[in-house]
Amino acid sequence: MPENSPETSPDPDGEGLVFAYITAGSKEEALRIGRSLVEERLAACANVLDGMTSVYRWNGAVEQADEAVLIAKTRSSLFDRLTARVRELHGYDTPCVVELAVGRGNPAYLDWLRAETA
Repeated sequence: MPENSPETSPDPDGEGLVFAYITAGSKEEALRIGRSLVEERLAACANVLDGMTSVYRWNGAVEQADEAVLIAKTRSSLFDRLTARVRELHGYDTPCVVELAVGRGNPAYLDWLRAETA
């Protein structure tokens, strides 16, 4: 596919965009964290997906818990600050905060994401 096809948006800053995948103990916690990230311009948008069930190993035992997923959309240069803020706001000792690189997308949406995380 050509580099400047309709599905791509040239990055004027030479900086990548990322989604931060975050899990939280409840929908309310995810909303509180997501709202803070957007208000502080560490993310342009935060999506909360409630009703996720996690199965994981913790302290030598297999556990299962109901959680919510928070997806925060931001610039790669803000990811470390976003992670630090999530750690401050989160109730878990070791919260899941994982960076997922954004490839191609709707150019207007990607431009909006960049503008809202200035």
